[in-house]
Amino acid sequence: MIEPVLADLIALQQGDTAFPSGSFAFSNGIEGLAAQEPGFGEVELARNVSAALDFRWAGTDRVALVLAHRTGADDAVASERLSAIDAAVEAASLSEPMRTGSRRNGASLLAAHARLGTPGAAALRAAVRTGTLFGHLATVQGALWRALGLSEERAASVAGYAFASGLTSAAVRLGLVGAIEAQRVLSGALPRIARILEYPVDDPQDEDIVLTGFTPLIEIAAMRQAQAELRLFAN
Repeated sequence: MIEPVLADLIALQQGDTAFPSGSFAFSNGIEGLAAQEPGFGEVELARNVSAALDFRWAGTDRVALVLAHRTGADDAVASERLSAIDAAVEAASLSEPMRTGSRRNGASLLAAHARLGTPGAAALRAAVRTGTLFGHLATVQGALWRALGLSEERAASVAGYAFASGLTSAAVRLGLVGAIEAQRVLSGALPRIARILEYPVDDPQDEDIVLTGFTPLIEIAAMRQAQAELRLFAN
């Protein structure tokens, strides 16, 4: 691992909304929720951010990221296990818009890192192109951020922040809340993310990888919005 100060700076870079990861194109259900709930504002945003963190990110994306970080993609055995982790994310993503969004977001992140020369990014991108890997965002984050020298804890922290920040930023772009309200919601989510990061992640065998998540209202809203004639976000 790299020295702590440099690791902190790299973590800030990866969590920066200016980093070309493609996440700006996804609302992760916020647009759909707002469309079916008149008066959607700060209270509703805070409620849904909390639900998404507790019942999606905590047991699905975070776990996949941690397992991918522990695995890396340094050899054939690691690549095979990474594919198993990624397949578990695919199986746990029941909503087509959310599943496709996760893949597209992962592909965008891979493309950026491949162009930046991040170790292993080109090989991972090739695996996605050949169908060996689905390329879900959490899997890609774990593998890439390990390659950059970030610890498991830092990688999970950056991912948790980026997840919540993406939801609040989407709400601002949709005109549902202002910048101050969004930051208030984000500030309220930080202790929740910190608490989730303390949950242990077991290291199972490939065939025993189980990811848990249950956000039916968010997923139904995303599926409905995917059929809308006009929408701002991909999901």
